[in-house]
Amino acid sequence: MASQSTLRRSPADRFSEVFDRFYERLLARLDKFQRRSPLSKRTTQLIATLALSLTLITGGYGGYKLYRRRRTERDLGRKLVRRNSGLRSKDGSRTIYVPYKDYTTSVTIFPTKSTTFDAHRRLFLNPPKEARMGDAVPPPNIRPGLNVAFLYQFGALMRIMIPRVGCKESGLLLTHAVFLLLRTYLSLIVARMDGEIVRDLVAGKGKAFLLGIGKWLSIGAVSSYTNSMIKFLQSKISIAFRTRLTRYIHDLYLNNSLAYYKLHNLDGGVGHGADQFITQDLTLFCDSAASLYSSLGKPLVDLVTFNFQLYQSLGPLALSALLINYFATATLLRKLSPPFGKMKAVEGRKEGEFRAMHARLIANAEEVAFYAGGPTEHTLLDQGFRELRKWMESIYRIKIGYNMLEDFVLKYSWSAFGYLITSLPVFLPALGGLTPRDTPAASAKKLSAAAAELVEHDNGSGGRMKQFITNKRLMLSLADAGGRMMYSIKDLSELAGYTSQVYTLISTLHRVHANAYYPPRGGYADLFSLADVQGTLHKGFDGVRLENVPVVAPGLFPNGGEELIDNLSFVVGPGDHLLITGPNGAGKSAVSRIAAGLWPTYRGLTSRPRNDGQDGIMFLPQRPYLSPGTLRDQVIYPHTELDMQAAGRRESELQAVLEQAKLGYIPEREGGWDTRKMWKDVLSGGEKQRMGIARLLYHEPRYAFIDEGTSAVSSDVEGLLYETAKAKGITLITISTRASLKRYHSYTLTLGLGEEANEYEFLRIGTASEKDSVEKELQELRERLSQVEQWKQRRKEIDEELGKVWTATPTESD
Repeated sequence: MASQSTLRRSPADRFSEVFDRFYERLLARLDKFQRRSPLSKRTTQLIATLALSLTLITGGYGGYKLYRRRRTERDLGRKLVRRNSGLRSKDGSRTIYVPYKDYTTSVTIFPTKSTTFDAHRRLFLNPPKEARMGDAVPPPNIRPGLNVAFLYQFGALMRIMIPRVGCKESGLLLTHAVFLLLRTYLSLIVARMDGEIVRDLVAGKGKAFLLGIGKWLSIGAVSSYTNSMIKFLQSKISIAFRTRLTRYIHDLYLNNSLAYYKLHNLDGGVGHGADQFITQDLTLFCDSAASLYSSLGKPLVDLVTFNFQLYQSLGPLALSALLINYFATATLLRKLSPPFGKMKAVEGRKEGEFRAMHARLIANAEEVAFYAGGPTEHTLLDQGFRELRKWMESIYRIKIGYNMLEDFVLKYSWSAFGYLITSLPVFLPALGGLTPRDTPAASAKKLSAAAAELVEHDNGSGGRMKQFITNKRLMLSLADAGGRMMYSIKDLSELAGYTSQVYTLISTLHRVHANAYYPPRGGYADLFSLADVQGTLHKGFDGVRLENVPVVAPGLFPNGGEELIDNLSFVVGPGDHLLITGPNGAGKSAVSRIAAGLWPTYRGLTSRPRNDGQDGIMFLPQRPYLSPGTLRDQVIYPHTELDMQAAGRRESELQAVLEQAKLGYIPEREGGWDTRKMWKDVLSGGEKQRMGIARLLYHEPRYAFIDEGTSAVSSDVEGLLYETAKAKGITLITISTRASLKRYHSYTLTLGLGEEANEYEFLRIGTASEKDSVEKELQELRERLSQVEQWKQRRKEIDEELGKVWTATPTESD
């Protein structure tokens, strides 16, 4: 029972035991100190008690403080994840929290500096002549492949993936290199042990054989760990490369230059869209680049190491033959290798086009369903997949012959050649690196007869067996390394295709970011092309002003655009509410795009406020956009919850804004501000447009473009929304065809007038000229109404003529 009670001690008893042990050790140390400087026993016990108490209090406080800090961070992370928010530092970095298992983890994102973009711009916009890429970026005439352009492009991307020597990626590459060298060293040990095990097996040495097996298993455990670490580090390198490139591209793609819009609607340099490049091509490039480090670096080290070992065993003749074999094999495969880089680039483009077709169907599913256009879309998707399938099948057919040649040369021809090389020490000792006096027979003559027989048996038979097995193992490892080097030619070609795709994307983004559009060499730019922009966009004007600005629908570079209106001029100041009207296609929405900077100002001057949002200008597009996130994010977009806190805004203000937009019931209906839903599917058409007005009321800009922003809202609610916006001091510039909106505006801008529909009229509402224009329109309507009786008489005559027509109905007998 006593033993059982000791096994079931309470936590207090265990703590008491630990305390007593620590106390005794502290007393022992104080006793040693007392021998040097005598103290009373009571004083010693008092010092020990105080020291132990201080240790416990300090340790407990430190542990409690660490526990509180971790708990605070955990609660903060959960709160920020729920509110779709983060933290922002003074250096511009952002810390976001992402859910991971049962807790959250923080990720700090550092923005790319503008100086970095400026330094890299020459790599992507001004390639050297030695790269043979011309002046146009991306290069239009360079076929993806193993050429100088590929080396230049890959080097430019490496500047982004490995920005400095002391970065994380450099450490990963160095660690990976250490494990690759370790694997090469282990391969040498395995080759030597393989020969020893076979020698002991042939000689019948059981004890040495079992010892060799034990060493083999020990080396096998280390080799298994090494191989696993090599694969793990390769994956880490791929993720690190992708992280660097993705953040770099995002900083270029989503900046104030509006590259995410201009890339697809103005430049057109990436063809089917950037999503294919960022999501798929970038991933394949990083995986291929990370694997290239091991598929080229490790075989190269193996080739040097194993060739040196074989040179010591087989002599210079064998080494020369091996080098000639490498050169001949590489030349043969290089000459007969298909253009895998170009084929991979085309395959990626076709994959992107097929993916874009599915994305288009998803985005327009409701419209297609109303038209019952499923069969037509089915035909289009089948056609797109058929083109992709044909191209991939053609690649597979080309690979059949090349794989046959590759396997025969690298597996069977190299194996036969390896047997010939390893047989040199056996059949031709002089050519195999051994002199006649070093042979087993010459050594045996120097010994006694009995000893010579033993040496000849062991060193002659077992030595040759060990040497042959070791050389064979080295040759197999060497053939494997050489084969991987030759196989890497195809991998390099595919990497060249991925490199071309990623380089094209980044170079195009740099071109959009720097607005680097130039006319072709020795020629002239097309009229109203991106190389023919001569106007000015001025930010910092208190109002919206266009002076002699042609409204042009731009074409994709280098093509020119289509002029809609010639030399548009108007000025909107504070309180000058403007209504822009006109027929479809007249260029009403184009005016807002020019003012926003989406379309270039080809000629003249465009002036607008400097800031977007509060105390600046804001644009509400035709199609309401609802972002993924919480209900709070829908009201404050494009701000985040972090921006809302920095501005000192509260949720009570958001509720007041929704009340003004006639959406006060939304938070209660949807479950609160932290609710996450697919809001584009939850809100109705009218609610989406009123949510846009709520954003306008939240940000309170000085000027606002509203492009058909209330077309799905009833007239009474529409009037309340306009009056509320005007009461907040917002100057409205509305694009609409509703004549009822004139009562909320001071001026009208009518587009699409004249015979060629390229003229306009700017009038103040309520003036004599505006009344004359309305009276003229009424007079035209009266003239048409006066002709109603004539139209009725004409219709009656037509009915009488049709009644005279007799159509015989065939009978059954007929």
